[in-house]
Amino acid sequence: MSEGAIEFRNSPPAGYAPRMESQLITIEIPDSDPVSGLWRAPGDASACLVLAHGAGAGMAHRSMAAIAEGLAGRGVASLRYQFPYMERGGKRVDRPEVAHATVRAAVAEARRRTDKPLFAGGRSFGGRMTSQAQALEPLDGVRGLIFFAFPLHTAGKPGVERAQHLSEIKTPMLFLQGTKDALAELDLLRGVVANLGSLATLELLAEADHSFHVPAKLGRTDAEVLGAALDVATAWMGSAAAL
Repeated sequence: MSEGAIEFRNSPPAGYAPRMESQLITIEIPDSDPVSGLWRAPGDASACLVLAHGAGAGMAHRSMAAIAEGLAGRGVASLRYQFPYMERGGKRVDRPEVAHATVRAAVAEARRRTDKPLFAGGRSFGGRMTSQAQALEPLDGVRGLIFFAFPLHTAGKPGVERAQHLSEIKTPMLFLQGTKDALAELDLLRGVVANLGSLATLELLAEADHSFHVPAKLGRTDAEVLGAALDVATAWMGSAAAL
């Protein structure tokens, strides 16, 4: 799930150049070392998504780049960023309090850069850390959360303990989830979303796994699956911003 990751420490590797409109920035975190971010804002942006990476791959991984590029093509700005452990090149994820502080710093940076409706979330681990931060104390200005494959439990160990904090969140939530995701048993996830009531929306990606990959025999490409998910996310942000 984490092939081909590109990782930064406190400066980008030699020869690195952000694609197109992406701008490499530094995000200051109180009482911690700064981390890298990638800011991308199309001229016609209608919203902004602060996007956290998964546990095994950083902000420049092709899956993250594809989300940012797809959002830009749909008129949505994005701020991708590193968690401190990834910035250092480590493999062990940060303590929750460190991850939460990073989420808040990234949201604050996005607020400084745009006055467009602001949303936050991320891939897998990044989405869960964002939701935990929001549950503890609402993220300033964030109108809703978007989860790209929420990791409800570890593979082979179904459970809903990781979702208990979601009931503390009072903003809309969008779950983009593959029906073959080994980290989210479908019946359990449906129950979690149902219990959250009108604040939660579940969009299922047929036959997609945790990485939004689908078998080639189905006649759909991974890019088409992601594109459909981003269409839903863009429309959902438009609706949530109007609330």
